[in-house]
Amino acid sequence: MSVNVYGLTVPRYIDARQYPWQSDPVEMLPIADVTACCTPLTTSALGQEDAERLAGLLKVVADPTRLRLLSLIASHPEGEICVCDLTAPLGLSQPTISHHLKVMSGAGLVEREKRGVWAYYRLVPDALGNLAALFASPLSVAS
Repeated sequence: MSVNVYGLTVPRYIDARQYPWQSDPVEMLPIADVTACCTPLTTSALGQEDAERLAGLLKVVADPTRLRLLSLIASHPEGEICVCDLTAPLGLSQPTISHHLKVMSGAGLVEREKRGVWAYYRLVPDALGNLAALFASPLSVAS
């Protein structure tokens, strides 16, 4: 069944199968868990399950908005930033920013602390280092 919205005919209910380009959700582990299960990619081949988990994590950081958020949080002088201070630099709404931060929090990249009505975010210690370690060459691991 369809409805008319602003002159457009749209389905009343959205079936996820209508969008075949949307990948199935992949069980995602926080970075610490992925690095615990996965050796650096240059030392041994990934198994299917580890590859799927790592791919889910890489999808989180492959988004340009999330990369900018990581950069803004990491470069902030106090090491943390209020969500209210992220809307202007990115030109996005607060709900959109909060959605991206929630995804990044679920992946173990950032931590959230609620203060009154605002949420403050900071990087999880060693999160980016753990992710980078998965791509370390054998020579850099040995040194």
